[in-house]
Amino acid sequence: MKSLYIMGSVGSGKTAMAVGLALKFKQEGLKVAYFKPVGSTTLTSKADEDAILMKELLNMPEPLEIISPIIASPLYLSRGNRSTEMLRAIKEAFTKVSTNTDIVIIDSAIYPYALSTIGLDSPSLAVELNASAIYLINAKNDYTLDESVFHNRYIQSHGVNLLGNIFTHVPIPIQAKIEGVYKPLLADIGFSTLGIIPKQRVLSSPSVAQVHELLGGELLTGEDNLDLLTEDIIVGAMTIESALVHLRRGNNKIFLIGGDRADMALAALETSTSVIVLTGGLYPDVKVINRAMEKGVPVLLVHYDTYTAIERLSELAGRITPKNQNCIRKAIENVERYCDWQGILRECK
Repeated sequence: MKSLYIMGSVGSGKTAMAVGLALKFKQEGLKVAYFKPVGSTTLTSKADEDAILMKELLNMPEPLEIISPIIASPLYLSRGNRSTEMLRAIKEAFTKVSTNTDIVIIDSAIYPYALSTIGLDSPSLAVELNASAIYLINAKNDYTLDESVFHNRYIQSHGVNLLGNIFTHVPIPIQAKIEGVYKPLLADIGFSTLGIIPKQRVLSSPSVAQVHELLGGELLTGEDNLDLLTEDIIVGAMTIESALVHLRRGNNKIFLIGGDRADMALAALETSTSVIVLTGGLYPDVKVINRAMEKGVPVLLVHYDTYTAIERLSELAGRITPKNQNCIRKAIENVERYCDWQGILRECK
């Protein structure tokens, strides 16, 4: 039995990669299972949503509490150090999931370093579960590559069989740089590149529903349009004249603004805006509500300040659901066209 640990930062497309590889391996006639040692919950689900997705896609008989045995939150240390108990639960669940399978796809926590304080970060768990690993890179700039090299070295320092890296959500303007600069640099320091996947809106653009789920708050308008996709985030911390230039350039954007800036909100509503997020808990002018209702644009009121809202939105990423066959097909296609899936399967232990 082989096991492959998929690691990467927030927004790197771990779920899409898990879907693509699992279903591709299944097409090849392999018995495939999915395991997420450390999951997380949302406002709408008490179980990890990736576990829910993969259980259905792979027709797994195991209950969700076995597929994802540990649910952690940013305050997981409030109950003290439970590492021994948690590791035992993870190992017992993994044994059940991996029985009578050819390969187990293991999905890392929201961050690869999550639970590192108690020794249950993803590289440490890869050692415990005797899994090979791949690392996904959502390349945005040179610092992103630095971060990835740092993680690659940390993973290898644990003795994990690191197969290589896959660049995901790659915009067209930097594809040549990744191929001609990043890939050779990684090779020079001993790290392989197993794929370069172009950015695709269907997989990389979160919905307004996900924005609401992540930020919470009160939905003032647009209940019927929560499936709108978002592609950009713009903050209205500028004059109305300066804002207009940015508003016209951003498509399907999330626009963050204080509830007292009716002029800015109204201007955003005349451009391509998927959702307006009003920060600071300030209710907007009735003109904003009326115009948003006319346009069908959701307006979300949150009590965070603008900085905190932006920080939380950095965790936002597109999500695949069992019913979204277009996303599922695209995930498989990405693995087939852009990744060395044969090499991953061959080298995986």
